[in-house]
Amino acid sequence: MIIRLKNTLANLGPGLLYAGAAVGVSHLVMSTRAGASYEFLFLLLIPLIHLIKYPFYKFGPQYTALTGRNILHGYHALGKWALGTYIAMTLLSMCLIQAAVTIVTSSIAIHFFGISLPAEYMPHIPAILVLIAAATILYVGQYSLLDKMMKAIIIILTLTTAAALSMVLLAMQNSGDANASPLFSLYEHADIIFLAAFLGWMPAPMDVSVWHSVWSEENNRKNGQRLSLPKAMLDFKVGFFGTALLAMAFLSLGAMVMFGSGEAPSEKGTVFAGQLIDMYTRSLGDWAYPLIGIAALATMFSTTLTCLDAYPRTLEESFFIWKGQGDYATRHGATKKVYRAILAATVIGTIAIFITIKNISGAMGLIVTIATVVSFISAPVIAYINYRVMQGETIKEEDRPGKLITLWSKASIAVMALFSIAYLLLIITR
Repeated sequence: MIIRLKNTLANLGPGLLYAGAAVGVSHLVMSTRAGASYEFLFLLLIPLIHLIKYPFYKFGPQYTALTGRNILHGYHALGKWALGTYIAMTLLSMCLIQAAVTIVTSSIAIHFFGISLPAEYMPHIPAILVLIAAATILYVGQYSLLDKMMKAIIIILTLTTAAALSMVLLAMQNSGDANASPLFSLYEHADIIFLAAFLGWMPAPMDVSVWHSVWSEENNRKNGQRLSLPKAMLDFKVGFFGTALLAMAFLSLGAMVMFGSGEAPSEKGTVFAGQLIDMYTRSLGDWAYPLIGIAALATMFSTTLTCLDAYPRTLEESFFIWKGQGDYATRHGATKKVYRAILAATVIGTIAIFITIKNISGAMGLIVTIATVVSFISAPVIAYINYRVMQGETIKEEDRPGKLITLWSKASIAVMALFSIAYLLLIITR
């Protein structure tokens, strides 16, 4: 049994990196706030949005398993418009999203470790240190070290979250007002914005499907062989469905511990981190503080780390594919240099955001909302390109999606596009 478990863990890699990227702001912040603000009202939206987005996340690792290449090659085969669209969307959002996840990570670290600095250095310095620590890990170890760290982090996260939820369920108590009722209105601007943000990053930004494919190719290169389609799909499903369960767990924790408490989730990073950890502690006891703190910090640092790896890695791949050097062997060792250069640029751009925004802790809610809403609007675009790739010439006809997945994909793209258009109309006409 132990040997089988070890073999299963050894075969998991890109799926856990996907989980590390997905389980972050969407889970710790958005899911917890959804439970805290609306109790269990949004709980069924989590499996629903996973169902809608499932084909497009699946297409990333599936493409690599079928072709041995990452899906950006398929983008290029469609035409430079597809690859150019991905590059443009990535350049426009990467530093903003990286800033959002790093701010949340540093806010939790500040509260958990009780960091105290002069006001003018808070929380800029901790955020920059978290970013530099993640960049150093990637600069030195790149994929191999990231792969090893993520397995440990995801295991810690899953165990601590499951333990926390089990203890709350066993306690059979809600720390808030038992008479409180969830209120949501389609006529309330704040509710609509939150719903778009919640769905935009659930389970993750759609471009994580591309990240997954690139990580899969890197994993194949590291192991010297292509992962078979069944193993690649198992790896994907463990990450995909595992993150769905974790999102429901975080929402349930928010609903059972924070809803009806009379204290609204703060937009300020350090305050929200304190609310999150302290309310769990008041409900479960002081002994639970390290348990919740470690789970929260592991969640967000894993997201910071995987996002910071994914942007340089996918842009580096896009750069070489655009130049006609899609084959790794033709790059003559330039891959690492380009990766590190883009990594440095991402770090510098993110730090520039920290410096520009004087009160980044107070702006956490705004930055997270903007980043998640951008993801909500861009999701149907990437989904459509992924669908076209799997129907394109780089996939053998017998390997293309069947009638069910094709119909599923078309319906999902239509639903996401309609909701994005409706959301934009609501904003414009408000």
